[in-house]
Amino acid sequence: MYDNFELLANAIILQAVRDYRHTYSPQVRAEIKRFFRSEWFKVLTRVDGEMIIKRLEQERTDFYE
Repeated sequence: MYDNFELLANAIILQAVRDYRHTYSPQVRAEIKRFFRSEWFKVLTRVDGEMIIKRLEQERTDFYE
């Protein structure tokens, strides 16, 4: 059962990362950042949401340079 929860949690997080990477909307990016900082995110994983945000922001910076 735990494996299924972990797979679902990982799928939710990966979809948020994909959504962030593919949106041009600042509002959508802000909403996804709120998700990475939320208590719900902390229930899903032990990964640091701020670290994910920093990496995604760095990707955007690198892409537009």
